[in-house]
Amino acid sequence: MTVDNPPPDDLAAVARCKESYERIRAELAKVIVGQDKVIEQVLVAIFARGHALLEGVPGLAKTLLVSSLAEATHLTFKRIQFTPDLMPSDVTGTEIIQEDVVTRERQYKFLPGPIFANMILADEINRTPPKTQAAMLEAMQERQVSAGGKVHRVPDPFFVLATQNPLEQEGTYPLPEAQLDRFLLYINVDYPSGPEEWEIARRVTTGQQGRIQRVMSGEDILDFQQLVLRVPVSDQVLGYAWALVRASRPTSKEAPDFIDKWVAWGAGPRGVLTLVTCAKARAILHGRYHATIGDVQTVIYPALRHRIAGNYAAQANNLTGDRLIEMLMEAVPADRRYEKPLAAVA
Repeated sequence: MTVDNPPPDDLAAVARCKESYERIRAELAKVIVGQDKVIEQVLVAIFARGHALLEGVPGLAKTLLVSSLAEATHLTFKRIQFTPDLMPSDVTGTEIIQEDVVTRERQYKFLPGPIFANMILADEINRTPPKTQAAMLEAMQERQVSAGGKVHRVPDPFFVLATQNPLEQEGTYPLPEAQLDRFLLYINVDYPSGPEEWEIARRVTTGQQGRIQRVMSGEDILDFQQLVLRVPVSDQVLGYAWALVRASRPTSKEAPDFIDKWVAWGAGPRGVLTLVTCAKARAILHGRYHATIGDVQTVIYPALRHRIAGNYAAQANNLTGDRLIEMLMEAVPADRRYEKPLAAVA
Protein backbone atom coordinates (compact mmCIF):
# COMPACT_ATOMS: atom_id res chain seq x y z
CA MET A 1 0.00 0.00 0.00
CA THR A 2 1.46 3.37 -1.03
CA VAL A 3 1.37 6.76 0.65
CA ASP A 4 -0.92 8.03 -2.13
CA ASN A 5 -3.43 5.23 -1.60
CA PRO A 6 -3.53 4.37 2.12
CA PRO A 7 -6.16 1.97 3.51
CA PRO A 8 -9.19 3.82 4.93
CA ASP A 9 -8.97 1.82 8.16
CA ASP A 10 -5.37 2.91 8.67
CA LEU A 11 -6.25 6.54 8.02
CA ALA A 12 -8.94 6.31 10.70
CA ALA A 13 -6.44 4.67 13.06
CA VAL A 14 -3.95 7.50 12.45
CA ALA A 15 -6.65 10.03 13.31
CA ARG A 16 -7.43 8.12 16.53
CA CYS A 17 -3.74 8.04 17.38
CA LYS A 18 -3.42 11.80 17.00
CA GLU A 19 -6.52 12.33 19.13
CA SER A 20 -5.19 9.98 21.82
CA TYR A 21 -1.84 11.79 21.80
CA GLU A 22 -3.51 15.14 22.32
CA ARG A 23 -5.67 13.74 25.13
CA ILE A 24 -2.64 12.18 26.86
CA ARG A 25 -0.79 15.49 26.70
CA ALA A 26 -3.82 17.22 28.18
CA GLU A 27 -4.06 14.71 31.02
CA LEU A 28 -0.33 14.82 31.80
CA ALA A 29 -0.47 18.62 31.81
CA LYS A 30 -2.59 18.35 34.97
CA VAL A 31 0.48 17.19 36.92
CA ILE A 32 3.46 17.86 34.61
CA VAL A 33 4.38 21.42 33.66
CA GLY A 34 6.15 21.65 30.30
CA GLN A 35 8.36 18.75 29.14
CA ASP A 36 6.40 18.51 25.87
CA LYS A 37 9.40 17.21 23.95
CA VAL A 38 10.10 14.55 26.59
CA ILE A 39 6.47 13.40 26.58
CA GLU A 40 6.49 13.09 22.79
CA GLN A 41 9.73 11.10 22.80
CA VAL A 42 8.46 8.70 25.48
CA LEU A 43 5.27 8.03 23.50
CA VAL A 44 7.31 7.56 20.32
CA ALA A 45 9.32 4.86 22.10
CA ILE A 46 6.15 3.16 23.37
CA PHE A 47 4.40 3.16 19.97
CA ALA A 48 7.61 1.97 18.31
CA ARG A 49 7.57 -1.00 20.75
CA GLY A 50 10.77 -0.02 22.48
CA HIS A 51 12.19 1.08 25.80
CA ALA A 52 13.36 4.54 26.84
CA LEU A 53 16.08 5.82 29.15
CA LEU A 54 15.48 9.22 30.75
CA GLU A 55 18.48 11.07 32.15
CA GLY A 56 18.35 14.17 34.30
CA VAL A 57 19.28 15.47 37.70
CA PRO A 58 16.98 14.57 40.63
CA GLY A 59 13.77 16.53 40.99
CA LEU A 60 12.80 17.00 37.34
CA ALA A 61 9.60 14.89 37.61
CA LYS A 62 10.94 11.90 35.65
CA THR A 63 9.31 9.42 38.05
CA LEU A 64 6.08 11.44 38.17
CA LEU A 65 5.94 11.53 34.38
CA VAL A 66 6.20 7.74 34.05
CA SER A 67 3.71 6.97 36.83
CA SER A 68 1.24 9.53 35.41
CA LEU A 69 1.58 7.97 31.97
CA ALA A 70 0.74 4.58 33.47
CA GLU A 71 -2.44 6.08 34.94
CA ALA A 72 -3.42 7.64 31.61
CA THR A 73 -2.94 4.35 29.74
CA HIS A 74 -4.53 2.15 32.42
CA LEU A 75 -1.72 -0.42 32.33
CA THR A 76 -0.30 -2.60 35.07
CA PHE A 77 2.57 -0.64 36.53
CA LYS A 78 5.53 -1.57 38.74
CA ARG A 79 8.27 0.65 40.09
CA ILE A 80 11.71 -0.77 40.86
CA GLN A 81 13.96 1.44 42.96
CA PHE A 82 17.51 0.46 42.05
CA THR A 83 19.99 0.55 44.92
CA PRO A 84 23.54 -0.79 45.37
CA ASP A 85 22.27 -3.84 47.32
CA LEU A 86 19.49 -4.83 44.88
CA MET A 87 19.84 -8.42 43.64
CA PRO A 88 18.87 -9.77 40.19
CA SER A 89 16.16 -11.98 41.73
CA ASP A 90 14.60 -8.84 43.25
CA VAL A 91 13.88 -7.77 39.67
CA THR A 92 13.03 -10.96 37.80
CA GLY A 93 11.62 -13.12 40.60
CA THR A 94 12.77 -16.23 42.43
CA GLU A 95 11.90 -19.89 42.98
CA ILE A 96 10.75 -21.13 46.36
CA ILE A 97 10.01 -24.59 47.72
CA GLN A 98 6.31 -24.98 48.42
CA GLU A 99 4.55 -27.94 50.02
CA ASP A 100 1.33 -29.23 48.44
CA VAL A 101 -1.46 -29.11 51.06
CA VAL A 102 -2.94 -32.43 49.82
CA THR A 103 -0.04 -34.64 48.78
CA ARG A 104 2.52 -33.05 51.12
CA GLU A 105 4.97 -33.14 48.25
CA ARG A 106 7.45 -30.34 47.96
CA GLN A 107 7.99 -28.64 44.65
CA TYR A 108 9.51 -25.48 43.27
CA LYS A 109 7.24 -22.56 42.52
CA PHE A 110 8.26 -19.42 40.67
CA LEU A 111 7.30 -16.14 42.32
CA PRO A 112 7.28 -13.43 39.62
CA GLY A 113 9.23 -10.28 40.33
CA PRO A 114 8.16 -6.71 39.53
CA ILE A 115 9.40 -7.10 35.94
CA PHE A 116 6.08 -8.84 35.16
CA ALA A 117 3.97 -5.77 34.39
CA ASN A 118 3.04 -3.77 31.28
CA MET A 119 4.98 -0.67 32.27
CA ILE A 120 8.15 -0.85 34.34
CA LEU A 121 9.70 2.19 35.95
CA ALA A 122 13.34 1.34 36.55
CA ASP A 123 14.15 4.24 38.84
CA GLU A 124 17.79 5.33 39.07
CA ILE A 125 18.96 2.28 37.14
CA ASN A 126 22.58 3.40 37.32
CA ARG A 127 22.57 3.27 41.13
CA THR A 128 22.88 -0.53 41.07
CA PRO A 129 25.87 -2.65 39.99
CA PRO A 130 26.09 -4.16 36.47
CA LYS A 131 25.02 -7.64 37.66
CA THR A 132 21.57 -6.39 38.60
CA GLN A 133 21.37 -4.07 35.60
CA ALA A 134 21.96 -7.08 33.34
CA ALA A 135 19.06 -8.96 34.95
CA MET A 136 16.71 -6.87 32.82
CA LEU A 137 18.41 -7.63 29.49
CA GLU A 138 16.49 -10.81 28.64
CA ALA A 139 13.14 -9.30 29.55
CA MET A 140 13.86 -6.14 27.54
CA GLN A 141 15.11 -7.92 24.43
CA GLU A 142 13.31 -11.29 24.40
CA ARG A 143 10.29 -10.24 26.51
CA GLN A 144 10.70 -13.26 28.73
CA VAL A 145 12.45 -14.39 31.92
CA SER A 146 14.23 -17.75 32.26
CA ALA A 147 14.19 -19.33 35.71
CA GLY A 148 14.55 -22.94 36.85
CA GLY A 149 14.75 -24.22 33.30
CA LYS A 150 11.41 -22.63 32.38
CA VAL A 151 10.55 -19.59 30.31
CA HIS A 152 8.08 -17.08 31.72
CA ARG A 153 6.65 -14.55 29.28
CA VAL A 154 6.15 -10.95 30.33
CA PRO A 155 2.77 -9.35 29.50
CA ASP A 156 2.12 -7.52 26.26
CA PRO A 157 2.42 -4.57 25.82
CA PHE A 158 5.67 -4.37 27.74
CA PHE A 159 8.13 -1.52 27.99
CA VAL A 160 10.77 -0.32 30.41
CA LEU A 161 11.05 3.38 31.14
CA ALA A 162 14.27 3.79 33.08
CA THR A 163 15.61 6.89 34.77
CA GLN A 164 19.23 7.56 35.56
CA ASN A 165 21.25 10.29 37.21
CA PRO A 166 24.02 12.03 35.27
CA LEU A 167 27.14 9.89 35.32
CA GLU A 168 29.16 12.71 36.86
CA GLN A 169 27.30 12.25 40.15
CA GLU A 170 28.66 10.15 43.01
CA GLY A 171 27.68 6.49 43.34
CA THR A 172 26.66 5.81 39.74
CA TYR A 173 27.44 2.70 37.68
CA PRO A 174 27.48 3.49 33.94
CA LEU A 175 25.31 1.13 31.91
CA PRO A 176 27.36 -1.15 29.62
CA GLU A 177 27.13 -0.32 25.91
CA ALA A 178 25.25 -3.58 25.21
CA GLN A 179 22.51 -2.63 27.65
CA LEU A 180 22.37 0.99 26.51
CA ASP A 181 21.73 -0.27 22.99
CA ARG A 182 18.63 -2.14 24.24
CA PHE A 183 17.01 1.23 24.90
CA LEU A 184 15.34 2.55 21.78
CA LEU A 185 15.69 6.18 22.88
CA TYR A 186 18.00 8.00 25.28
CA ILE A 187 16.04 11.05 26.41
CA ASN A 188 17.59 14.05 28.14
CA VAL A 189 15.34 15.74 30.71
CA ASP A 190 16.45 19.34 31.18
CA TYR A 191 15.63 22.00 33.77
CA PRO A 192 12.28 23.77 33.32
CA SER A 193 12.13 27.27 31.94
CA GLY A 194 11.57 30.24 34.26
CA PRO A 195 7.78 30.47 33.70
CA GLU A 196 7.44 26.68 33.98
CA GLU A 197 9.30 26.58 37.28
CA TRP A 198 7.11 29.43 38.58
CA GLU A 199 3.98 27.41 37.66
CA ILE A 200 5.42 24.25 39.28
CA ALA A 201 5.97 26.12 42.54
CA ARG A 202 2.48 27.64 42.44
CA ARG A 203 0.73 24.34 41.77
CA VAL A 204 2.61 22.16 44.22
CA THR A 205 2.58 24.58 47.14
CA THR A 206 -1.16 25.26 46.77
CA GLY A 207 -2.22 21.66 46.10
CA GLN A 208 -3.67 22.48 42.68
CA GLN A 209 -2.63 19.28 40.90
CA GLY A 210 -5.30 17.51 38.88
CA ARG A 211 -6.32 13.86 38.71
CA ILE A 212 -5.25 11.78 35.72
CA GLN A 213 -8.07 10.19 33.70
CA ARG A 214 -7.73 7.06 31.58
CA VAL A 215 -7.15 7.87 27.91
CA MET A 216 -6.28 4.56 26.23
CA SER A 217 -5.84 0.87 27.00
CA GLY A 218 -3.20 -1.75 26.39
CA GLU A 219 -5.16 -2.99 23.39
CA ASP A 220 -5.06 0.51 21.89
CA ILE A 221 -1.28 0.62 22.31
CA LEU A 222 -0.89 -2.79 20.63
CA ASP A 223 -3.03 -1.57 17.72
CA PHE A 224 -0.92 1.57 17.34
CA GLN A 225 2.29 -0.49 17.47
CA GLN A 226 1.02 -2.59 14.57
CA LEU A 227 -0.03 0.58 12.75
CA VAL A 228 3.53 1.90 12.97
CA LEU A 229 4.75 -1.23 11.17
CA ARG A 230 2.25 -0.63 8.35
CA VAL A 231 3.10 3.04 7.83
CA PRO A 232 5.07 3.28 4.57
CA VAL A 233 8.45 4.97 4.36
CA SER A 234 9.89 6.34 1.13
CA ASP A 235 13.32 5.43 -0.18
CA GLN A 236 14.35 9.05 0.34
CA VAL A 237 13.56 8.96 4.08
CA LEU A 238 15.02 5.48 4.50
CA GLY A 239 18.11 6.50 2.54
CA TYR A 240 18.64 9.60 4.66
CA ALA A 241 18.49 7.59 7.90
CA TRP A 242 20.77 4.96 6.35
CA ALA A 243 23.30 7.61 5.25
CA LEU A 244 23.38 9.23 8.71
CA VAL A 245 24.16 5.93 10.42
CA ARG A 246 26.75 4.89 7.82
CA ALA A 247 28.48 8.25 8.15
CA SER A 248 28.70 7.91 11.96
CA ARG A 249 31.20 5.03 11.80
CA PRO A 250 34.94 5.78 11.94
CA THR A 251 37.09 4.39 9.11
CA SER A 252 34.04 3.79 6.90
CA LYS A 253 34.21 5.30 3.42
CA GLU A 254 31.08 7.39 4.09
CA ALA A 255 32.47 8.94 7.31
CA PRO A 256 33.41 12.65 7.27
CA ASP A 257 36.87 13.61 8.51
CA PHE A 258 35.64 14.76 11.93
CA ILE A 259 34.13 11.30 12.60
CA ASP A 260 37.52 9.63 12.12
CA LYS A 261 39.09 12.28 14.34
CA TRP A 262 36.63 12.44 17.24
CA VAL A 263 34.45 9.30 17.32
CA ALA A 264 35.48 6.02 18.95
CA TRP A 265 32.62 4.01 17.45
CA GLY A 266 29.45 4.81 15.58
CA ALA A 267 25.91 3.50 15.45
CA GLY A 268 25.21 -0.12 14.50
CA PRO A 269 22.28 -1.44 12.45
CA ARG A 270 19.92 -0.73 15.39
CA GLY A 271 20.62 2.94 14.71
CA VAL A 272 18.94 3.01 11.30
CA LEU A 273 16.13 0.75 12.52
CA THR A 274 15.48 3.16 15.38
CA LEU A 275 15.54 6.25 13.17
CA VAL A 276 13.06 4.80 10.67
CA THR A 277 10.69 3.21 13.21
CA CYS A 278 10.63 6.25 15.50
CA ALA A 279 10.11 8.58 12.54
CA LYS A 280 7.05 6.52 11.58
CA ALA A 281 5.80 6.52 15.18
CA ARG A 282 6.18 10.30 15.39
CA ALA A 283 4.32 10.68 12.10
CA ILE A 284 1.18 8.93 13.36
CA LEU A 285 1.31 10.90 16.62
CA HIS A 286 0.91 14.01 14.49
CA GLY A 287 -1.80 12.51 12.29
CA ARG A 288 0.31 11.66 9.21
CA TYR A 289 0.39 8.35 7.35
CA HIS A 290 3.97 8.77 6.20
CA ALA A 291 7.32 9.65 7.76
CA THR A 292 9.35 12.63 6.60
CA ILE A 293 12.95 13.82 6.68
CA GLY A 294 11.84 16.20 9.44
CA ASP A 295 10.68 13.27 11.58
CA VAL A 296 14.11 11.65 11.24
CA GLN A 297 15.84 14.91 12.17
CA THR A 298 13.60 15.30 15.22
CA VAL A 299 14.25 11.83 16.65
CA ILE A 300 17.93 11.61 15.76
CA TYR A 301 19.25 12.98 19.08
CA PRO A 302 17.52 10.51 21.43
CA ALA A 303 17.98 7.74 18.85
CA LEU A 304 21.76 8.09 18.41
CA ARG A 305 23.20 9.90 21.43
CA HIS A 306 23.86 6.55 23.17
CA ARG A 307 25.02 4.87 19.97
CA ILE A 308 27.79 7.30 19.00
CA ALA A 309 30.73 7.49 21.42
CA GLY A 310 33.24 10.32 21.29
CA ASN A 311 36.89 9.50 21.94
CA TYR A 312 39.31 11.20 24.33
CA ALA A 313 40.09 13.89 21.77
CA ALA A 314 36.39 14.78 21.56
CA GLN A 315 36.13 14.98 25.35
CA ALA A 316 39.22 17.21 25.47
CA ASN A 317 37.54 19.58 22.99
CA ASN A 318 34.21 19.52 24.91
CA LEU A 319 32.42 17.84 22.02
CA THR A 320 29.33 16.18 23.46
CA GLY A 321 27.37 13.43 21.76
CA ASP A 322 24.66 15.91 20.77
CA ARG A 323 27.24 18.22 19.19
CA LEU A 324 28.68 15.31 17.18
CA ILE A 325 25.17 14.43 15.98
CA GLU A 326 24.61 18.06 15.00
CA MET A 327 27.84 18.02 12.98
CA LEU A 328 26.77 14.73 11.42
CA MET A 329 23.50 16.25 10.19
CA GLU A 330 25.43 19.18 8.73
CA ALA A 331 27.69 16.75 6.85
CA VAL A 332 24.91 14.52 5.46
CA PRO A 333 22.65 16.48 3.08
CA ALA A 334 18.94 15.87 3.46
CA ASP A 335 18.16 16.99 -0.10
CA ARG A 336 20.47 14.51 -1.81
CA ARG A 337 18.77 11.79 -3.85
CA TYR A 338 19.03 8.48 -1.98
CA GLU A 339 18.57 5.13 -3.72
CA LYS A 340 18.94 1.49 -2.76
CA PRO A 341 22.62 0.42 -2.96
CA LEU A 342 23.31 -1.90 -5.90
CA ALA A 343 24.87 -4.54 -3.66
CA ALA A 344 21.93 -4.60 -1.22
CA VAL A 345 20.09 -7.87 -0.71
CA ALA A 346 16.86 -7.94 -2.68
